[in-house]
Amino acid sequence: MTEQTVKLEESWKAALSGEFNSAYMSDLRAFLLKEKEGGKHIFPKGSEYFRALDLTPLDQVKVVILGQDPYHGAGQAHGLCFSVQPGIRIPPSLVNIYKEMQSDLGIPPAKHGFLEHWAKQGVLLLNSVLTVEEGKAAAHQGKGWERFTDAVIRAVNEDCSHVVFMLWGSYAQKKAAFVDQRRHLVLKAPHPSPLSAHNGFFGSGHFSKANAYLISNGREPVDWQLPERPA
Repeated sequence: MTEQTVKLEESWKAALSGEFNSAYMSDLRAFLLKEKEGGKHIFPKGSEYFRALDLTPLDQVKVVILGQDPYHGAGQAHGLCFSVQPGIRIPPSLVNIYKEMQSDLGIPPAKHGFLEHWAKQGVLLLNSVLTVEEGKAAAHQGKGWERFTDAVIRAVNEDCSHVVFMLWGSYAQKKAAFVDQRRHLVLKAPHPSPLSAHNGFFGSGHFSKANAYLISNGREPVDWQLPERPA
């Protein structure tokens, strides 16, 4: 996977050019091609691998939310962590995110799970692994994506100021452990999945804390309320 073969938002392309020209990305591209040639269904579609970066340019990042890998059911994933395409049932973790938003900000839960409204405001919805095989959770872990998304987080850490990192669960917290807390706000809570949300995700107040921090540093707060219809 080279810089020339990837269509990517320009600020990210400049920041990540070294990654695209590296051997591990070539290996990752070869792996993905082999999987597709073998008849395996890969999600999301190729044009959406870097959707999170395309919607949220580096110089506009306000908030980073980290996920692990894409949803592996047909029609779900579209390149943003926790988000699903319009018309798809809202996943349990996102249901709990909406519950916490309602408790924290008084925002009624959306009737859809399409989060591009957040991404377009500077919320980087980044999965650690950007592809998955249909029906096989975590099938593409350890193939190189983690190294690439580490570079994404490193770029935000070094090139941006006053960004809020919402780190939900131990996986996200370990992945972004190097973030400079003198330059950014790091918020930690258990993962919003039904297995752990009651252990401290509910009541964490991350959405109001994020906006308070952004405002105090002269940045526009995020409008967390999603449009009634996906847009």
